[in-house]
Amino acid sequence: MITLIIEDEKPAARLLQRKLEKLDVTVETMLHSVEESVHWFENNPHPDLIFLDIQLSDGLSFEIFEKIEIKSAIIFTTAYDEYALKAFKLNSIDYLLKPIDEDDLETAVSKFKSRLPKVAAESSNMQLDFEQIRQMLSNPFEKTYKKRFTVKIGQHLKVITTEEIECFFSENKGTYIHTYDNRDYLIDSTLEILEQELDKKDFFRVSRKFIVPLKAIKEIQVYTNSRLKVILPSYKDDEVIVSREKVQDFKAWLG
Repeated sequence: MITLIIEDEKPAARLLQRKLEKLDVTVETMLHSVEESVHWFENNPHPDLIFLDIQLSDGLSFEIFEKIEIKSAIIFTTAYDEYALKAFKLNSIDYLLKPIDEDDLETAVSKFKSRLPKVAAESSNMQLDFEQIRQMLSNPFEKTYKKRFTVKIGQHLKVITTEEIECFFSENKGTYIHTYDNRDYLIDSTLEILEQELDKKDFFRVSRKFIVPLKAIKEIQVYTNSRLKVILPSYKDDEVIVSREKVQDFKAWLG
């Protein structure tokens, strides 16, 4: 089975690849834009299965199908809410809502594998009304942002709301939540993905290592090399520094 990932964010693509590898699904190629994808499809055999993000860096992924006839099976990966996803159901498209749950991913892959012998025939006969989907996604609706996270603690699961979060930070290739009660929780995500999932008016990525919520900022101090230092209520493991290239945007975000 040849599998292709077309995903806007490279970290998101790598995270999906790791999850697929746990299911014994090998990803042959990862693409990140409409232009790159069209060029690849013009010069390579088409895969059995495509995991396809809707919004790419240079446009909607549907533009690929306007330029190239693709007969691969498709599972969409999307951050759009369930109201917009009604369009996919009307067109019999499988989809995974971001952040992608591993159980949902396993179910989607199992569903695909169960019908693998018939994929080519079904895919060639599937008439996808991409214009209908495009219009549905273009309709104004309120974007939904992530409000809670589920973390594993031993054999238990704990739900943490964004109201409890003092900051997100990365350390030793892991991403963590730090809460107001001075506890850290490892999460299966990256700061790059979190930037897309969190409400930008409430959260700001001050550096490569930290995302902080506005309400958690206790104090802001002038720091060396035209940078700023953010003081949080309980996080003391490292200095939270606003990188120099982000200072102006940070000030604008503060209002």
